[in-house]
Amino acid sequence: MKAILRSGFLVLSIMLALAAPAKAGPFEDGLVAAERGDYAAALKFWLPLAEQGDAKLQVTVGLLYEKGLGVPQDFVRAHMWFILAAAQDNEEAKQGRDRTASLMAPDQIAAAQTNLAYMYENGRGVPKDYAEAVKWYRMAAGQGHAVAQNSLGFMYDIGQGVPQDYAEAAKWYRRAAEQGYVYAQSNLGVMYRGGLGVSRDDAEAVKWWLLAAEQGNAKAQYNLGNRYANGQGVQQDNILAYLWFNLAAVQGHKNAQINEDIAASLLTPDQIVEAQRMAREWMEKYQR
Repeated sequence: MKAILRSGFLVLSIMLALAAPAKAGPFEDGLVAAERGDYAAALKFWLPLAEQGDAKLQVTVGLLYEKGLGVPQDFVRAHMWFILAAAQDNEEAKQGRDRTASLMAPDQIAAAQTNLAYMYENGRGVPKDYAEAVKWYRMAAGQGHAVAQNSLGFMYDIGQGVPQDYAEAAKWYRRAAEQGYVYAQSNLGVMYRGGLGVSRDDAEAVKWWLLAAEQGNAKAQYNLGNRYANGQGVQQDNILAYLWFNLAAVQGHKNAQINEDIAASLLTPDQIVEAQRMAREWMEKYQR
């Protein structure tokens, strides 16, 4: 074990000797931690600097994840950090990118691409660049990565990094939703409710919200409460409206808490007891 740590530190030392830290304090604190073999502490100091765009520290963070020093070995995260640094023309990063790619399954590469897209979308480790985020989301989405498909759908939905296109948004939401990705199911329901990129269809909206609600999505549960309260896409039912508002309210959904009280005012005491019983049974069945 000590030999492994010494070997890992030797590699890190080579990289760190080349680094020109923008913030000497955290960099040096991390180096001291690494010298005593506490890579977990070193990562805490270096990660914020890597997220600010320091290419050499991005490589270092990649190495920590690649070799499992201070963190569980994670080629997905390592690959992502190497790609970020490689984008700054860092040769060590290019080698690390290619090395980790050779060790990864296709779904792992897609996961790394999705993480990278998120970094570009939110300006972490790189300047915020929505078009670049879309590029990486599209790569991963094309490989069937559900999170990337949903995220790409969202970019089309709001016109971020691409021209707004509801039909494209609905297409990508559907691909992710059909894989069971809960947020995409909820989003696709919204598209059907509003007729955005698809023909308006309240029953279809209810179908997708029900699938998301059964996975505990509070937004979908709230939307179902509204459907049952107003009889849209389903037969009007105040008990079921109260049930879904109650389930969403328990998760802290503010509007659901308000609507739960309104729904309760339309029920008899016996009906409220029945709805609460149904809510308990639902939670016993679906909550994990």
